[in-house]
Amino acid sequence: MNQDKMHLINKIFNNETIRTVWDKEAEKYYISVVDIVGIVSESKDGRKYWNKLKQRLKDEGNETVTNCHQLKLKAQDGKYRMTDVVDIEGMFRIFESIPSKNAEPIKQWLAHLGSERINEIFDPSIAAQRSIDLYRAKGYDEAWIEKRIKGIQHRKQLTDVWKAGNIKEGKEYAILTNEIYKEWSGMNAKEYKQYKGLRKESLRDNMSDIEVALADLGEIATRELTKKHKPDGLEQNKKIARMGANTAKVARVDLERKLGESLITKNNALNYQYIEALDKIENK
Repeated sequence: MNQDKMHLINKIFNNETIRTVWDKEAEKYYISVVDIVGIVSESKDGRKYWNKLKQRLKDEGNETVTNCHQLKLKAQDGKYRMTDVVDIEGMFRIFESIPSKNAEPIKQWLAHLGSERINEIFDPSIAAQRSIDLYRAKGYDEAWIEKRIKGIQHRKQLTDVWKAGNIKEGKEYAILTNEIYKEWSGMNAKEYKQYKGLRKESLRDNMSDIEVALADLGEIATRELTKKHKPDGLEQNKKIARMGANTAKVARVDLERKLGESLITKNNALNYQYIEALDKIENK
């Protein structure tokens, strides 16, 4: 099934027409503000309502307006016009600013999510169970879920040793992860996701069992080599990451030779394909 809409948006708005665009570089969705405001506010003219709301938010110093971008979106008459768009966080900030019965269920949902996250701070097992329930709802079997949870633990053990080697959380973790993926698969994480036709979805959740095993092997080997050699800083850790990932690469090459086929597959757990948008995002 071809798919060009964000499923969360469809669910929230009961399949109303909401224009959304995927920004491949930023790896995030942008949503038409006029479309969501028109539905939530029940206004006959969503554009006028947004113009007034935008001015009020600007006067209040609300960052939502500052973070707005403009994108040429296709209008009902078929013509493309510059339209205000926001990311998902900005969308929810706008919901909070609209006094409407249509916005109230979304506000209640956000309040419920906030309450759940606070409860998870006091009892982390709630978050673990929530993850398991989500995987079950997506159709993964118990054996797969057990392996996935263990994989998350292995990943945490790896990032812990990286942290001990003066690696900064966030960007540098991503750099080292890409070194591992690139070495054994030939692609960094973003390229791998694009190869499988993914966007926001988890790469690991859409791998075959063999791909997951290779990814785990690369990270576990990197973890043990890091513990052994104690590299300091990003450059030294890059070398160790490639060494660890080479273990997975050797295993991959050997098994591919015996099977006579590639272990890297485009298959994923989705039942649809995204249509790539040609629009470009421009800052206001």
